[in-house]
Amino acid sequence: MYMRKIAESELILNSDGTIFHLHLLPEQISDKIILVGDPSRVDLIASFFDSIEVSVTNREFHTVTGIYKGKRLTVLSHGIGTDNIDIVINELDALVNIDLKTREVKSPLKKLDLVRIGTSGALQPYLPVGSFVLSEKSIGFDGVLHFYANNYKYRDLQFEEKFIEFTGYPAEAAKPYVVDADPGLIERIGKDDMHKGITISANGFYGPQGRELRLPLAVSELNERIEAFAYNARKVTNYEMESSALAGLGKMLGHNAMTVCAIIANRVAHNSNANYKDFIKELIVKVLDRI
Repeated sequence: MYMRKIAESELILNSDGTIFHLHLLPEQISDKIILVGDPSRVDLIASFFDSIEVSVTNREFHTVTGIYKGKRLTVLSHGIGTDNIDIVINELDALVNIDLKTREVKSPLKKLDLVRIGTSGALQPYLPVGSFVLSEKSIGFDGVLHFYANNYKYRDLQFEEKFIEFTGYPAEAAKPYVVDADPGLIERIGKDDMHKGITISANGFYGPQGRELRLPLAVSELNERIEAFAYNARKVTNYEMESSALAGLGKMLGHNAMTVCAIIANRVAHNSNANYKDFIKELIVKVLDRI
């Protein structure tokens, strides 16, 4: 069978053989990976490890691999936004499924478990600050998935149509896409101490999430329409900025991916808590024990 050789311009490697942005070699990562936005949260999670094998940092991408209760785990920071998720997921997949020396795709392909721990703002009154939401479905406002062929096979097209119709989503914006998280990870990570929800990944923190400072919003009532929307009796639960691309690219590349967030603000109740370290630690331990 003909094997396509991937060009140097498409798969960029550093002079030491590591992959371009993450600065990692294949043997430096586990098959079970915890993803976080904040590089400092990598060290917080790694503080629970029994031993540390690898610690690598480049830009916002900080990676630690070690042992937790007999499990070899990797924790990696991706920074903010789905554009960074595009980098991280493609490079993690390349590390395990492309031979970096021959630049050919390996066979058989390896499957990774990818669990993102994040923070989020709730869109429903029954989700108080300090609660945990597991994203069963993610709605992407970012448009990343639309750049990849055959993405429609992995999306919930009927949900998308209903959402766009009900909310009057602006045609000038990227078309929202909807992707389900991996059901196996949902069952393993999600217990009675977590809410299962529908999460929006916004492509910004202010206007794209309905926050108005000095600039007026193009659709001022969009958040109210989103809060009122229901699909099969399910409501949109929260805003964050990465889960859609993680679920979508993970699924398209054959990996198991999902996001669970700690609620640090409730957009309906108009309250928040910037001192959320205690309940983030609680969520971290739950994920470490269950991944």
